[in-house]
Amino acid sequence: MLDPRHAKLAEVIVGYSTRVEPGDKILIESMGSASPLIRELYAASLRAGGHPEAGIHLDEAEEMLLQEGSNAQIEWIAPDLEWKVDKADVWMVIDAPVNTRRLTGVDPAKMGTRLKARAPIQSRYLERSASGEFRWVICGYPTDASAQDAGLSLRQFEDVLYRAAFLDQDDPVAAWKAFAERLERIGSFLETTRELRIVGDGTDLKLGVEGRTWIQANGLRNFPDGEVFTGPVETSVEGTIRFSFPAMMRGRQADGVQLRFEGGEVVEATASRGQDFLREMVSLDDGARRVGEFAFGMNEAITEYTGNLLLDEKIGGTVHLALGRSVPGTGGENTSSLHWDIVCDLRDGGEVYADGELVYRNGTFLNGAS
Repeated sequence: MLDPRHAKLAEVIVGYSTRVEPGDKILIESMGSASPLIRELYAASLRAGGHPEAGIHLDEAEEMLLQEGSNAQIEWIAPDLEWKVDKADVWMVIDAPVNTRRLTGVDPAKMGTRLKARAPIQSRYLERSASGEFRWVICGYPTDASAQDAGLSLRQFEDVLYRAAFLDQDDPVAAWKAFAERLERIGSFLETTRELRIVGDGTDLKLGVEGRTWIQANGLRNFPDGEVFTGPVETSVEGTIRFSFPAMMRGRQADGVQLRFEGGEVVEATASRGQDFLREMVSLDDGARRVGEFAFGMNEAITEYTGNLLLDEKIGGTVHLALGRSVPGTGGENTSSLHWDIVCDLRDGGEVYADGELVYRNGTFLNGAS
């Protein structure tokens, strides 16, 4: 049975998120499990006058490569991928994993090798995106695997995902535009801030943001979306942060993560589970020990942890930081093969101070800041 929300979602992605124009070269990529949405995106792209190409990938291919491939094979980048990133106008990636734990048994060192090899590709598409040459979006899609991670039935997870995308509203695009205006107000306030201090259970962290740009994530890059983020001053991060939710990275997981920073660098990294994996990632390169991104999750339609980072980092009332690479456009200067977002929940007693003044409590910006 066809889900009418697929067509609705495709219209939002094509018309709002990526703003497809006649003549655009469009890449649509996912696993085969997302074929209903792939078809709708392909059709919507044609109606918009674009030139779409749909690519379907094997869910098991990355696992086989990392388990059986030599370093030379793991480091190899297909020439067509380089062409796509350099020449395409729009890239739509549908996140539809059949097995979210497929890389659990993979050697973290091999994962690191693969991340390093792909770093130039990631840098290139982020540079083209920041310059306005390239529009891309990562779109969530409900699968049994994702539903199981969230402890929900597939139907329940569909409702969670599509509600987070505002597809339960009569005019989702109008809802996203109104949401964007709210994010703009928060971003404008944060632009005036020099230093933030985050206080919560096991957390007392300071970071400098003076001179950095706050970007409002309003459905143009991730879908669902909903965060305000920047790249903190690289040497400014001081103190400790304890993360509320597991740290997920390409099917691998570390639980109970706590980091301590001095002079902007991680000097202590502990986890109740997956500590070796955590330390392997933090030691990936010099930039992996520094913070490339700090963000406030602002989508209040997302309320519960699901194990899906695309949703979890947007939960209203949370903050997250990313170890590793800065995002172009924020003013961040950290370089790394890693970009690892980890989420901290501030809804139960958490506070944020901007230049010494309380501006955020229990997951909500106070009146003067919002």
